[in-house]
Amino acid sequence: MKSKSRQYIFSMVTAALLIALKVILERFLSYNVWNQRFGFSFIVVPFAAVMLGTPWAMLVAGVADILGALVFPTGPYFPGFTLTAVLTALCTSLFVRGNASFLRVTASVLINQVFGSVLLNSLWISVLYGKGFIALIPGRIVQALFMTVIQIVLTYVCFGNKSAIRRRLTRLPAAVRQ
Repeated sequence: MKSKSRQYIFSMVTAALLIALKVILERFLSYNVWNQRFGFSFIVVPFAAVMLGTPWAMLVAGVADILGALVFPTGPYFPGFTLTAVLTALCTSLFVRGNASFLRVTASVLINQVFGSVLLNSLWISVLYGKGFIALIPGRIVQALFMTVIQIVLTYVCFGNKSAIRRRLTRLPAAVRQ
């Protein structure tokens, strides 16, 4: 089998496993309150970014959001949340894929929390349920503050420059080529 075919098959299978993991973590192993979700599904996106690259990370985030919403719904499907998931994956990948210093990880998480969680997701909830956008912001800020600390610590520990997990993940695709 050609090297490029092996790499593509490896990427496809890995992405499928990461999609399944993200759906399970997001839909079954997270704590949901009306417009807030606390969980660890965020860790799948930097995993995909480091191991597979930016396009694959965006694909994992988008497909996982669509599948999770359609197969295990917690409300009606709304494409705005998928857009937020894909943009969050893009931002995470751009900051974490190359040089994942503590500052870059922190910037990535802060951008994702402020623009993705607080602003965009609040807008989508407001549009979807007809609630006031400004009224949603305080609760979303509390969630974002709590999740920001957790995301920065876990993302840096797992995927920072000196992380053993990162070193192993970046070597895996090279092993598939042999």
